[in-house]
Amino acid sequence: MLRMPSAVATAIDLTSLPAEVAALIGRLQQQAKADAQELARRGGELTLAQAKIDKLNFELARLRRWQFDAKTEAMTAAQRLLFAEALAEDEASLRAKLAELQRGLPEAPKTPKAPPRKPRRQALPAHLERVEHRHEPEDTHCPNADCRQPMQRIGEDVSEKLDIVPAKFFVHRHIYGKWACRCCQQLHQEPAEPDVVDGGIPAAGLVAHTLISRFVDHLPYYRQEPINARSGVHTPRSTLASWGGAGGASLEPLYELHRAFILGCRVLHADETPVPLLDPGAGKTKKAYVWAWARSHHDPHPGVIYEFCLGRGSQYPLAFLGGKGPPVPEPAWQGTLITDQYGGYNAVLDAKRYPQRQSAACAAHARRRFEELSRGGRAGHSASASAVATEAMQRWARIYRAEAAFSEMSHDDRRQARQAVSRPLWEEFEVWLKLQRTQVLDGSKIAEAIDYSLNAWNALTLHLDDGAVVIDNNLIERQIKPWKLGAKNWLFAGSALAGQRAAVVMSLVQSAKLNGLDPWAYLRDVLARIHTHPHHRLEELLPHRWRPA
Repeated sequence: MLRMPSAVATAIDLTSLPAEVAALIGRLQQQAKADAQELARRGGELTLAQAKIDKLNFELARLRRWQFDAKTEAMTAAQRLLFAEALAEDEASLRAKLAELQRGLPEAPKTPKAPPRKPRRQALPAHLERVEHRHEPEDTHCPNADCRQPMQRIGEDVSEKLDIVPAKFFVHRHIYGKWACRCCQQLHQEPAEPDVVDGGIPAAGLVAHTLISRFVDHLPYYRQEPINARSGVHTPRSTLASWGGAGGASLEPLYELHRAFILGCRVLHADETPVPLLDPGAGKTKKAYVWAWARSHHDPHPGVIYEFCLGRGSQYPLAFLGGKGPPVPEPAWQGTLITDQYGGYNAVLDAKRYPQRQSAACAAHARRRFEELSRGGRAGHSASASAVATEAMQRWARIYRAEAAFSEMSHDDRRQARQAVSRPLWEEFEVWLKLQRTQVLDGSKIAEAIDYSLNAWNALTLHLDDGAVVIDNNLIERQIKPWKLGAKNWLFAGSALAGQRAAVVMSLVQSAKLNGLDPWAYLRDVLARIHTHPHHRLEELLPHRWRPA
């Protein structure tokens, strides 16, 4: 069809033309407008389609990285250490074989060379038991046949080798003497000492070992049974489970006091994670959740507490923080809550209902979105998105580098340092993000990453005005990991009661670890003392206050 440019058409006086020609020009003008509108519509559709393609390519590349690439965040340091351990084992095996082969070869003349530089080996701990083995020659006379004079001992060389004896069981024999008065016909005997399992055979140390093996070393009961059997002790898994249940029940009063201690902090970390829960009626598992709450990383007395809940709704954090019933203090908890941007926390941070609460967002979650996009062409997204993400990662690095320098400061000094050093970095970052947002496509992954940060900017920068607030929520994420490791071993919680009992034990042992305590020594001492300890002094057994008896 013949098209006429609109500029030329408007320059023609249609009234001076014949009616047929004027009508044709009018139709051409309408067709040109319609074509322009159609081109604009198709251009918008192409732009949106390209954004969707980039997004799908990014998701596909991320799934491929998860399946085939090295997992920088998913793989822990302990997992990466497994490869180093395998290499060390292989090296030791090859050296032993080489030494065995060299023994059968004639000795070659040795050429003098510089002594090899010995690597510095860490000294073995001084508290370990030392078993001495003396190596002296049978004959201490000079081996020279013409001399044979007695030799003098001038010193010694000491070599230490580390060894181990597997867990050793032993028996406590409690002998209660009976005393009688022949005159008054009275019988006197000391009462039996209360124990974790009333009338049972396990002492507090064995119950503590069973709980630590399950909830710290992540060994389910069916694995503990053959381990104990190697020492000649028969402990069926049902027996181990009953010991664990009794130990968890004994710790519940201390758990409630620990909850009050955690809520006494004005800065809290919060997170939640799914845990499989056995559903016997359906013959399968269903999803339950463990909610974790921890005192601030900058708090002098660290601690974490877990709650096993059947869901992920806002009613669970409301019940924990809302001051409903003992021992949660009244009024409701007040302070700063550090979370990710999960909507379940919105109810507990409602400014109208709880004006004394503030929300601080996790910078690590915001940074992680840019980190995924900064891996270049492998992600399948546009080069411009990768360039924006790369520069964003450089800005995040400067912010975290400054934050690392403030870690040992007091709250007030940290706040002043953040105002002087970090605030300009954040302000510049915000301006840069807003500028980049105007230049990226709506619906793209880079737009989502920028929006995630800008929409929570006030919460992300709340730590600048409070030195007690941490920049991210990594602390609580580290405290969630034991649950994920446990679920891979014991697979599921057998019941809601068992899940809450696990939360009781793990709350105390993880808090003990945060305070630098040996979890077995702590739990063994607490289980031995908790039944006779004065109730009004029970707080003395909390991890941050515990001292061995």
